[in-house]
Amino acid sequence: MAVVIRMKKMGKAHRQFFRICATDKRAPRDGKVLEELGTYDPHVSETDARVHLNQERVSYWLGVGAQPSEKVAILIKKYGPNGTHVDAQRTAFDRLAMKHDIPDPGAPASLPKSKEAPAPAPAPEAAAPEAPAAEAEAPAETAEAAAE
Repeated sequence: MAVVIRMKKMGKAHRQFFRICATDKRAPRDGKVLEELGTYDPHVSETDARVHLNQERVSYWLGVGAQPSEKVAILIKKYGPNGTHVDAQRTAFDRLAMKHDIPDPGAPASLPKSKEAPAPAPAPEAAAPEAPAAEAEAPAETAEAAAE
């Protein structure tokens, strides 16, 4: 059985990412895999933090004769065992893991309105008969009672 290390396309339209997998050479690109070895996300802002590889398993599959595809060979050369960009990758992961400082926005341009209810306006005397004191304190209840 011939083994190939290639990228399996995942995600959705305009937001794809790839899994780096060891597969049988006869299997389709997005078909059955023997083992997942890592991921590649082209949408990560830090270029060196786009690839995550399981170093031990990549070494194993290369040792048993697996042939990487052209793109995966470049990624293994940069970020695999004894890669040329491994140190840059570690610093990129550290930068992404750091908390971002959010600056103080300063004083607001305007303040929100207070939540206190405005004082009820006095009702015209001719339109409403005198109400007991309890109903005068709660005008919302009188409106509900009048509606029934």
